[in-house]
Amino acid sequence: MKSAFELALERSGGSLNELSPDKKEKIAELDSICKAKIAEAEISADQKIQKLDDPAKIEEIKEGLRHEIASLQDRYEREKDRVRNA
Repeated sequence: MKSAFELALERSGGSLNELSPDKKEKIAELDSICKAKIAEAEISADQKIQKLDDPAKIEEIKEGLRHEIASLQDRYEREKDRVRNA
């Protein structure tokens, strides 16, 4: 079953850019690295939070974690785009 995106491309005469196995492998590797870095950040934040009693500092750490996760995701999406367009 084709996605709406694929159907729209067919109607417009476009085509999907198929990725080579090497590019797919590199993108999968980048996904894996990104997930690992996010897990590290979450563990670190959880360890810091467990040591605190101040709700304001806990919220500050949580906000920092959200920012760090967004930054990591953005960074690795740019890396994946470079791989796709190489």
